[in-house]
Amino acid sequence: MKSKKVQNRQSRKRRVRFKIYGTSKCPRISVFSSNKHIFAQIIDDTTGKTLVSASDYEKGTKKIAGTKAEVAKQIGKTLGQRAKAKNIRKAVFDRGGKLYHGRVKAIAEGARESGLEF
Repeated sequence: MKSKKVQNRQSRKRRVRFKIYGTSKCPRISVFSSNKHIFAQIIDDTTGKTLVSASDYEKGTKKIAGTKAEVAKQIGKTLGQRAKAKNIRKAVFDRGGKLYHGRVKAIAEGARESGLEF
């Protein structure tokens, strides 16, 4: 049986996902964070394909020093730069059922600093 905390997060995730849908013109930025790592990807929901992804688990990003929030901000900047390279300017932000603060907010701020609009 799942804990009440996990059930609440999953219901928030379903509620947010019902309202947010990524298209080819305006894809969805999906954020997943575990206790150690953070992952973000830009998804086109019409085709079901991941267009761009970034995480702190990649080969070159393991050297980023700082707090988890600082690392998340760098991941957001990396995601924004990769999106610019693929001519993605606008996106919708999917926080994945998590609250919009801490590492999730840092990814959003990093992506905005690199030029993404949402």
